This record gives sequence, structure tokens and C-alpha cells, in this order.
Amino acid sequence: MSSPAATRPDAEAAPSPDPRRWIVLAILSGSLLLISMDTTILNVAFPSLVSDLQPGSVEQLWIIDVYALALSGLLVTAGALGDRFGRKRMLLTGFAVFALASLLAVFATEAWHVIGARALLGVGGAAIMPSTLSILRHVFTDAKERAFAYAVWAAVFGGGMALGPVVGGLLVEDFGWQSAFLLNLPVAALVIALGAWFLPESHAPRSGRWDWWGVGQSVVGMLALAGGIKQLGKSGFADPLPWALLVLAAVALTVFVRRQLRLESPLLQVRLFTNRSFSIAAVSIFLGMVGMGAVLFLVTQWFQYGQGYTPLEAGVRLLPASLGLVVTSMVTPALMQRFPIRHVLGLGLLVMTAGLALPWTVQQFAPIGYPAVAVALAVLGMGVGVATTVASVTLMAATPAHEVGGAAAVEETCYELGAALGVALLGSLATALYRANLPALSLDGATAETVRGSVGEAAHVAQGLGGEAGRSLLETVSAAYTTAITPAFLIGALLTLGAAVIAWAWVPRDLRPTENAH
Repeated sequence: MSSPAATRPDAEAAPSPDPRRWIVLAILSGSLLLISMDTTILNVAFPSLVSDLQPGSVEQLWIIDVYALALSGLLVTAGALGDRFGRKRMLLTGFAVFALASLLAVFATEAWHVIGARALLGVGGAAIMPSTLSILRHVFTDAKERAFAYAVWAAVFGGGMALGPVVGGLLVEDFGWQSAFLLNLPVAALVIALGAWFLPESHAPRSGRWDWWGVGQSVVGMLALAGGIKQLGKSGFADPLPWALLVLAAVALTVFVRRQLRLESPLLQVRLFTNRSFSIAAVSIFLGMVGMGAVLFLVTQWFQYGQGYTPLEAGVRLLPASLGLVVTSMVTPALMQRFPIRHVLGLGLLVMTAGLALPWTVQQFAPIGYPAVAVALAVLGMGVGVATTVASVTLMAATPAHEVGGAAAVEETCYELGAALGVALLGSLATALYRANLPALSLDGATAETVRGSVGEAAHVAQGLGGEAGRSLLETVSAAYTTAITPAFLIGALLTLGAAVIAWAWVPRDLRPTENAH
């Protein structure tokens, strides 16, 4: 009877460990921290940027969205390029692009300059992110050590997303919005210098021509998918544009998948999804980020518009989520050694469910305040730390070594699109509930409609009114928004509960991704 480890795709004798592996982990963690912080740091720098450059409403949307669109659209292509031409080369090239884009943003004098710089940042991020996981897989040959390295990866990525608003708030309050981009330059220079010296090169040799048609199909499909999700969150379900984009995404990605199945050397080995462990791990990461992305977005708005906190104060109050995530990510490899994977993954998803459901539960008995939100954030962070770490280890262990670039691209796509879908779907639900909870307003028609548009617009109106009228309006919209966000969290809790049931039912009982093959 074969051992459980022998059934894994990477079941082969482990070579000698790379003596540089811990230095490599430190370098890659620093690089990933920068990338993950960049996804949220602009949230607090944005008001200052708008005040300085005066972009129009459409330009503002592009400034926010273009980074994630470029990143999501290029992850599959970048993973395949790294496998073919070298992961170290891809990572260092990505950081050079990232540094150049940051420099362009620092000296931007027009809104379109920032849009272009943010798009270039997304290109650099797409080159960097799959390479980090691929290099970790290459240098950590022992399964236990590899599980710990992936745990660090998950902790740094999730912690960096929550840390971005804190660092952004500290910088922007004293040095302006440019500092949010200026921070990237010394970190990128350090990573390039250390990476050129310490990082090993690795490839996944492939025969055949580069699949340009596949590149076009994947880019169009992923751009349309990410764009459709984001547009759905902004304009709602009645707007035909997001649905048109989602239909385009479905067509392009269907054609892409069918083409990849026919090729000997595909850009992405889509048959990876026939592995049950791989698919469940990807779904777990995706649903985990749906909840985390929605909470970070909605709670940040609640802090700033509903509670009147400054960006820095709001960022600091998000720290329970990142602290919970970092702590549990570090202890999860030990849990994976002692207990079945399906139990640990299911437990993480259940803890996430509890964190998401807690605000709504508390609100049934008393007005909700920061103490309840802080506890919910901490519990959610702990659940995300466990679930995403187990899922990352499982997903990569279920992947053959020569397909690691594609698997890394799938994982990071789940992170990006999960967070975007959380903002789009749960954010849209919160907005609809906010409008439904608002009482009749003693304002003129246009102003009342603006207040009903979003809590952010309502806060600006209240600030313009000033005095008692402004304070009264702010209290009204704050109460409506507070009542609106907790049912959205509850829907997220139902999603993670469903993922927990799937994990317990379908993850193989004998799966042991932290054991070496014999």
C-alpha cells in the first residue's frame, strides 16, 4: 500500500536543501510585503491625491482600479514567462518595472500620469507575485520547511494588505500622497540588489512555441472578468456594462481553456483543477478573500465616514485583523502536522465564519461599537490566517514541480479576484441596505439624492452643511450605514460556512502535504 505522500504530484526524492533558503525567504517576504501593501495603501492617500490633482470622476475610478486590472490580467502570462525564461529574472525585471512606475507616480502632475504609473505598477506586480511562490517551491525541498515558508508568505501577504492603510496614513499626513509611491523605491532597490546576489535561478523547460493566442485570450478574459466585477460594485446590477464584460470574460476564458487543453505545452495547465485538493484549496482562498476584502473596504469606510476617524486612526483600528492573521499563519504548519488537513482547513473557515457573523449577532442585542468590531476583525484575521495558509500549502503540494508557475498564478488570481468580488457583491449589498435604511431627509432633491448615493458622498455633504445640521445628517447616515454593513458580513459568513462544509466533505482524508515523499 502506498503512503499518502506518494500519491502527490511531486512525489520524488527530496534533493539536498539550499543553504540560502532562509535568506531567500527573507528577501521574498520583503518583496511581497511591498506588493501587498500597495493594494491598500492608496486608500488613505487618495483624498490627498484628489485634492492636489483634481481628477474627474472617471479618472478617479481608473486611478483606483487600473492596478488590480493590470495585475489580474497578466498573472497567468507572467507565471508562464517565469517558468520558461527564469523566475529570478522575472522577479527582478518586475521590481525594475515597479520602481520605474513608482518614480513616474511621484513626479506626476496630471491624473493620467498616475493612471499610467498605476497600470505599470500592476505589470510589475504581476511579474513579481508568481515568481515568489515558484522560487520558494524550488529552494525549500523539505515539505515541513516548505509549509512554514508558505505560512510566512500567507502571513506577509494578508498582513501587508491590512498594514497598508496604517503605513499610508503615517506617510500621507506628513509628506503628502507622493510618499505612498516614494516608499517603493528604496525597497525595490534593496530587493534587486539582494535578489541578484542570493536568489537562485530556476526554470520549467517547455518545448514548442510561445502561445501568443493564449496570451491574448487570457489577458482579455481576465481583464474583462476583473473589470466586470469591479464595475458591478460601482454601478450595481441594473447597469448592462458589467454584465457585458462578464459575458466577454466567459467567452474569452472558455476559448482559452479549450485551447490550453489541446496544447502540449500550455500557458496554464488547466487540468490542475481536476485534482480535488487543488480545486478546493483555490476555492478556499477565493472565498476567504471575498470576506476579508469586503470587511477591509466596508469597515474602513465605517471608521472614516461613520465614526469620523482620520485615515491613520482608521488604519490603526484595522490592526486586529492583521495581527490575528500573522499569529495564526505561523502556528498553522504545526496544526497541519498533528491533525488532518481537512479538519484544519475546515476549522479556519469556521473561525472566519464566526468573525464575519459576530457584528450582525451583536447588533441584534445592542448598538455596535468599535470593541465588537475589533473582536470581529481579530477573529476574522485568525480564520483567514489558518485557512489561507492551509490552502496555499495544499494547492502548491498538489502541483507538479514543472507547473508551479501556473499554480502560483492561480493562487494569486484567487487572492485578487476574491477581494474584488467581496467589494463588488457585499459592497453593493451594503450600499443598497444603506439607502433602504435612510429616513426621509429634509434636503432639496439633488442634495438628498447625493446623500443616498453613498456614505462617502453623504459625509461630504454633511461637512459642507456644517453646524448642527451637518452633525445631525452625519449621525443619520452613520446609523444607516452601520445597520447596512452587518448583513453584508453575514452573507460573507454563509459563503465561508459553505466552503468549510466542502472542505470537510471533499478534501481527501489521507492528504499530507507537509510530509516528504518516500
